[in-house]
Amino acid sequence: MNTRLAVDYLVYLVARISICIVQALRIETGERLAGIMAWLFCNVLRIRERVIDENLAHAFPAMSPAARKRLARRMWNHLFLLVLEVAHAPRKIHETNWRQYIALKDEAELVRDLLDDRPTLIVTAHLGNFEVGGFVLGILGFPTYTIARTLDNPFLDRFLNEFRGKTGQRIIPKNGGYDQIVSVLSGGGAMTFLADQYAGAKGCWVEFFGRPASAHKAIALLALEHNAVVSVCASLRRGRPMRFELNNHAMLDPRDAADSLHTIPDMTQWYTSQLEELIRGAPDQYWWLHRRWKDTRRLRARKGPSPAATARKSAERRRTSAGRAGKCPDRQL
Repeated sequence: MNTRLAVDYLVYLVARISICIVQALRIETGERLAGIMAWLFCNVLRIRERVIDENLAHAFPAMSPAARKRLARRMWNHLFLLVLEVAHAPRKIHETNWRQYIALKDEAELVRDLLDDRPTLIVTAHLGNFEVGGFVLGILGFPTYTIARTLDNPFLDRFLNEFRGKTGQRIIPKNGGYDQIVSVLSGGGAMTFLADQYAGAKGCWVEFFGRPASAHKAIALLALEHNAVVSVCASLRRGRPMRFELNNHAMLDPRDAADSLHTIPDMTQWYTSQLEELIRGAPDQYWWLHRRWKDTRRLRARKGPSPAATARKSAERRRTSAGRAGKCPDRQL
């Protein structure tokens, strides 16, 4: 076993032991511990304090510094409660008792969408307990496919995917999973996307909390190509830990949508705006520690194209020229 693998396994063991300890705690005890950890991370260690405060200041310009600090601490409390809930969910939430923990908002509309033979794209964000949301849909008999980046630690990656798969949720790797995505949508399946992640300088630029933010183009592209219903959802904590509302906030059907929403930028802006509405309703349950609003477009323009990009463009031009000349260009991806 090489050193990297040994370190990964050690980290995995620490994580598993920590989860076992959390599972042994009563929910009430875990809630108090989450409050202590939130105070430690926010007020003592000040983890990502500058990023969090900057994001909150832009999102809520009328909010005072003291109010932003209180909101940041509630966010940390939410993150630790999320871990507590993920640890306890498989043992507490089952087919026979899920209504004790989950309330479905617009239940009929949500079920109708998921029972439809057409594909469905479930769009959510790092808001509420998104992990429990996918878990609960599986309990209700609606297993979904989720796009997720493979963790660098293979042991932790397998452990997390085992939790996600307990009720039928299936994971498609973010890199190299396109053919599988097309297969799922062609069969009328449901795909879940975390749609609030930075997509780089070449992403689709939209307005998010009044600032430019780069979003992935894939959701709108897949919806338009496969005539898929787009459903903006969130699993929000209500009142106390382990009590959730599964919220089907907004739906867009490409067949009925206005012509203005039949472009990738407009559809991307639509679901981004819907996510913003959800976040404004529960700002303490959003991950404000993300660098969501990075804008590297000017930096890339000053630096110019990278050598690799220049080489790719040259190769594309050569293949195009070869094709026009009646020759068969190299078959490369």
